[in-house]
Amino acid sequence: MKRGDFIKSGAALIGSATLLGNETMAATTQNKEGETFQLDYAPHQGMFSTTAGKDFVDEIKYMHELGFRSIEDNGLPTRPVEEQTKIGETLAKLGMRMGVFVVPKGGNAANTLAAGKQEHIDIFLKGCRESVEVAKRVNAKWVTVVPGNYQRNLPIGVQTANVIEGLKRGAEIFEPHGITMVLEPLSDTPDLFLRYTDQTYEICKAVGSPSCKILYDAYHQQKNEGNLINLMNLCWSEIAYIQVGDNPGRKEPTTGEINYKNVFKWLKEKGYAGIVGMEHGMSKSGVEGEKALVNAYREVDNF
Repeated sequence: MKRGDFIKSGAALIGSATLLGNETMAATTQNKEGETFQLDYAPHQGMFSTTAGKDFVDEIKYMHELGFRSIEDNGLPTRPVEEQTKIGETLAKLGMRMGVFVVPKGGNAANTLAAGKQEHIDIFLKGCRESVEVAKRVNAKWVTVVPGNYQRNLPIGVQTANVIEGLKRGAEIFEPHGITMVLEPLSDTPDLFLRYTDQTYEICKAVGSPSCKILYDAYHQQKNEGNLINLMNLCWSEIAYIQVGDNPGRKEPTTGEINYKNVFKWLKEKGYAGIVGMEHGMSKSGVEGEKALVNAYREVDNF
């Protein structure tokens, strides 16, 4: 399917909604395809590859045509420098922002900051320095850090202190460049050290740097703790970045139990002008999946 045909299909959906009197569909397609959204949603590579092709730069251009004004790319540091530079140039030309990418070895099961081991800290700091150079090529302002797993032979207070000290060292690298590492509490396994919003808030307060804040992923926190809006509000001063995905399934909004229309309305009323990363899969494949993805965001953005 050609890009123009895909975009034009939105108009056909509007007409069918009127004829059917379907209020939900009308809300979904109230905004014309191609218009920007109320919040700055950021897709990632592969979400529109059926229509735009496999080249990421072409897909970014197509994302812009659909109304998106930011992207995410977790694996950006693994791309060749030439490709990173081309992505950065494309974003600048289109007036788009780069969302998060993951700091290389920024903390994982085998390299946990909770252990307090110098070799782990050295690996983390090397990744921070590499990330600064990557960020310059794409004008990135946020990088994701996961401190790694629990160190089971140490008391939790000692582990927390070790994480704080390691992150302070990372913040020293990022601060001069105006880059913020955003700590992401995850739900993937109970072995992870960082899992809860208030826990991450406490650590950010202790690090005490504008370069150490929270990445709040509503999918993970719906699984870990729920009470999304209240906990975001309590920890708001330390939240610098939002990601989403519905639960269960980790697909686009409207496919699970999270009322994203209310969540996004709250973010807008809160004055959030940052990126909302689309950190999820898709409920359908191919062109049908691409249409469903755009329609889902049009629906929940219509608050």
